[in-house]
Amino acid sequence: MKLLKPLLLFLVINFGGLAFGSWLMDNGPLSSWYTNLNQAPWTPPGWVFGVAWTLIMICFSIYLAYLFLKADSTKLRLAFTFQVFLNVIWNYIFFNQHQVALSLVVISALTVVIFTFFFNNKKEIENISYLLLPYMIWLLIATSLNAYILLNN
Repeated sequence: MKLLKPLLLFLVINFGGLAFGSWLMDNGPLSSWYTNLNQAPWTPPGWVFGVAWTLIMICFSIYLAYLFLKADSTKLRLAFTFQVFLNVIWNYIFFNQHQVALSLVVISALTVVIFTFFFNNKKEIENISYLLLPYMIWLLIATSLNAYILLNN
C-alpha cells in the first residue's frame, strides 16, 4: 500500500509528459517533413512507438516508486525532473522545429540520464533496476534513428 501513492504519482507524471510531448510535436510523425525523410531501415512501424512508450512508462513508474521510497533526495528529484524535460522537449525540437542535430543532443542527454539512473541506483533497489531495461534499449534505438536521419538527410 505504501508503494501505491508514489506509483500513481509517477504514472500521472510520466504519461502526462508523454501526452504533452505528443501535443508539442503537432502530428509530426504524419507530417510530410517526417514521412519524406530518408529514415533508417530499422525504423519500426508507427504503432510500435505507442506500445513501446506505454510499456516503458509503466516500468519506469514502478522503478521510480521503489527508488523514491528507498532513496528520495533533492538530487534524485532534480534528475527525474531533468529526464521529464528532456523527454518532452525532444518531441518539440525534432518534430515541430525540425532541428535534427539539436534533437540528437537532447536524446543523447536523455540516454545518459537514464543510464545514470540505472548504474547509480542499482545497489539501492537491486533487481527492480532491471525495469529500466526497456527504456534503455528504446533510447539506444531512438538515438540511432535520430542519428541516421541527421547523417542521411
